[in-house]
Amino acid sequence: MLRTCRKCPTISCANWETSRRVGTRDALLVHCFNVRDVGGLSESMREQAAPLLEKQKNVLEQQGLNVATKMVAGLPHIDLNRIADEENCSLIAIGSHGRSTAGDYLLRGILGGVAAAVIQSATKPVLLLRLEPTGEGDSARCAPTTCNLREHVLFPTDFSDNADQAFAYVEKLATSGAKRITLLHVQDQTRIEKHLTERLDEFNRIDQGRLERLRTRVQEIADVSVNIRIPYGRPAEEILKIAGELEPDGEIVMGSQGRGFWAQVFLGSVSEKVASRAPTPVLLVPAPR
Repeated sequence: MLRTCRKCPTISCANWETSRRVGTRDALLVHCFNVRDVGGLSESMREQAAPLLEKQKNVLEQQGLNVATKMVAGLPHIDLNRIADEENCSLIAIGSHGRSTAGDYLLRGILGGVAAAVIQSATKPVLLLRLEPTGEGDSARCAPTTCNLREHVLFPTDFSDNADQAFAYVEKLATSGAKRITLLHVQDQTRIEKHLTERLDEFNRIDQGRLERLRTRVQEIADVSVNIRIPYGRPAEEILKIAGELEPDGEIVMGSQGRGFWAQVFLGSVSEKVASRAPTPVLLVPAPR
């Protein structure tokens, strides 16, 4: 399922041929009018949005996808997730508004309210695609961007159950022709430096073994270059640093929750920071609820 924007007459990610190659057959284009914003104007806005939605449909059909469209009035973060569940969609693709590297910001402020709210309550994987807004006011548009989801896949893992679920998508990308995969585990400096620094070498050996086993799993099913990295530092910062090396083509695949009770309720803090600031598309895989 793709969430559309009435101000964006072009598909936000131009290379949907890549999506077709990784198994995508059907796409549902959804435009949700926020009832809090449009009130009784939803019908007239439907008429305005219909030609743009049809144009986006044609673009995807030219890529060989079977495409349906839907326009609804409601609350986007609720209705988009509801539709994805009802239609048994495999993934929600949604645009996010740029990124910031100056300090930590609330996810809602960086991604935009809809994207942030959707991923907070999503039960389906969410692919965040970077949009670069141009213009202001009525002339504002989102410039089309390109992405290649198979060029370089970065998989950060904390070895949680949710991370293992996300790894299944890495394996799918590998069998679909991914060229490079980087398996990444960050030794969390904030947890280690006070009392466990002398055990860092031990932790590195253990986690190297874990990542080696993941590499073996991938290379048993696909002929792909797999790199392992175990930096020491703050997880989100290290992931973002390495993600910068993926530009312009690459993708981050990660679980949307980490360890612990609260991680099963809210988007994990590491996932939040990566999603809001990564320079590449991010595929967030939620834990079962």
